[in-house]
Amino acid sequence: MRSESPPDAYGVVTINLDVGAKSTLKGRQQRFRPGRPDRIDTLPADWSALLKRWLKRGDRCRWETLLREAGPQQVETARALLDWLVNAGWATIIETRDRTRWWPVWSEIRDPASLRAALGLRDPAVERLQLADALREAPQHADLAAAVDALSDLQPRSALARLDLLHALARWDDERDPDAHTTRRDFAQFARGDTKGVTTAEWEWLEAHVDLAAFGIAEHAPLLLLAAPLSLALPNGDLDLGAASNFIGLPPAVVLAVTAAVGAIPNWRIVENRTSFERVARQYGRSDGVIWLPGFAPGWWREAVSRLIALAPARGLIACDPDPAGIEICQSVGEIWESAGLPWAPWRMTERDLSLLAQRRALTDYDWECLQRLKGVQLEPHLHALAEALERSGQKGEQEGFL
Repeated sequence: MRSESPPDAYGVVTINLDVGAKSTLKGRQQRFRPGRPDRIDTLPADWSALLKRWLKRGDRCRWETLLREAGPQQVETARALLDWLVNAGWATIIETRDRTRWWPVWSEIRDPASLRAALGLRDPAVERLQLADALREAPQHADLAAAVDALSDLQPRSALARLDLLHALARWDDERDPDAHTTRRDFAQFARGDTKGVTTAEWEWLEAHVDLAAFGIAEHAPLLLLAAPLSLALPNGDLDLGAASNFIGLPPAVVLAVTAAVGAIPNWRIVENRTSFERVARQYGRSDGVIWLPGFAPGWWREAVSRLIALAPARGLIACDPDPAGIEICQSVGEIWESAGLPWAPWRMTERDLSLLAQRRALTDYDWECLQRLKGVQLEPHLHALAEALERSGQKGEQEGFL
């Protein structure tokens, strides 16, 4: 039978856990102080800081773990703090006998919720309940569904903070101007009232689970990448694009401020794949205008390109990946030329281009869905023929393979 010693001067009782020769606790004892624990507002600052670090390890820890957390410079502080926790009624410890003295083996906090509250720390158990409640009100937004599901992989505190960001994204999507040029700092100001209020880890998590571009959020102000033998007249002087040895990037606001374009070109070549764009810019940039197309054309891009072709009208030759989404993108961009009363055509988007690719991939479920949508669209004839070829072959490609 276990034996219990009378309370010592602090009211701490000691229970002998050696209950027989076969006991797995042979040579061990338990010490704790029953009753209401003492206040902690008199703890020295370094003790309080160390205790907070210990609590992040959990409510029950080996003494060796707590010593490692304290580090070699705080060994004596750690020992004094553990003694205080026991004497103040906050901890129960298991000790083992080592010849002349008892050494701590385990420490367990007796009322972790109250201790965390007293230290201004959040309680993980409470946070788990809060997260469960909060998830019932998660934003019902198709583009955020994957991110909501991924919250279960996080600690409750992080999950709650990132759920708040997802709610902010849903509000942002409802309220934003789709043609506005917005950056991460704009969203951080919207979500947290601070342009630097979203941490690097949170941005990385959002990037992994949310298509930020679909919400109009760019890491920096967008740039229109182009090459052309044109000189653009601006309020503060002229900008000779032909003087650049390669393509250059212009903020949309600069393009919209252009008042005139000097020079003439036969074509504007629009290229979706970034590597292909750089090749085409080197090959055609001295004679034609060449512009990079960042996937589905955002509002700022459409506005800037509309301004350029109004000042320097020319036929549009649009090159996208030979896949269902590429057809959709190409048709959409072609409408910019149609609105300006200018001719346009797909470029390097034929069935033959697709067949000559060394590497092709099978159409995905998304691709098949896209093909079904395209059947309800009046496509440019070459794009219609490519759509039929994709459906027959069940394969798609990337323009980087031939352009």
